[in-house]
Amino acid sequence: MPAGEFRHPSPPPPPPGSEEEERWVWAQIKAEARRDAEAEPALASYLYSTILSHSSLERSLSFHLGNKLCSSTLLSTLLYDLFLNIFSTDATLRSATVADLRAARFRDPACVSFSHCLLNYKGFLACQAHRVAHKLWTQSRRPLALALQSRISDVFSVDIHPAAKIGKGILFDHATGVVVGETAVIGNNVSILHHVTLGGTGKSGGDRHPKIGDGVLIGAGATILGNIKIGDGAKIGAGSVVLIDVPPRTTAILILCSVILLLNRALTILFGV
Repeated sequence: MPAGEFRHPSPPPPPPGSEEEERWVWAQIKAEARRDAEAEPALASYLYSTILSHSSLERSLSFHLGNKLCSSTLLSTLLYDLFLNIFSTDATLRSATVADLRAARFRDPACVSFSHCLLNYKGFLACQAHRVAHKLWTQSRRPLALALQSRISDVFSVDIHPAAKIGKGILFDHATGVVVGETAVIGNNVSILHHVTLGGTGKSGGDRHPKIGDGVLIGAGATILGNIKIGDGAKIGAGSVVLIDVPPRTTAILILCSVILLLNRALTILFGV
């Protein structure tokens, strides 16, 4: 910068949840796609068809999901119309999508751009497709919601029942093997790693799945079972099995080796074995 020249800093992003934020994120995505198309010509056609040719985030996302989830009998054009109709008419879903994009961009160090998340993060894509399936479920279009759940599971290896309720600002990091049961509830700003199960304990029906509070972090391979509450801000360690409530802002871990060593020591002291 020449001496004496003052450069104004970039303006901060708009407040979360505002319509301005949605436009700002979409502008960022298009700018990133143009940059990547120039840097890597092999991706130019792909980036044009998925992002640059579209006039809005909901159109780009609907096109991308339609192509990801289509099959020989479930056509991409049908899915595109379905996704676009729901995203276009529900501002709450669009706000959640933007919050999920921000969650990946700012909470995952491996996420290099908004466009990278939109195009390549299967946890993000599975979550957006689930939001549509959940909307269909609430509209009593349950066969279509269940068919969409099946395709999400097949394509993304993420199995979320369409009745499950999910907040916004969700990060499914890696996402492979995530299972979320029918009556589960996930709050806002939750981070869930791969191979996490929010399941039941064998109860035949009713409210039987976990309730996850806001700001919770669930480590890889954790299993949370039953109608229990994970309090706001709690952390569940990788590989843990949780069957009881976890208070807010506490950490639950499972250290099997330590438990086994303590049991062996106790048996030695008591019985000399």
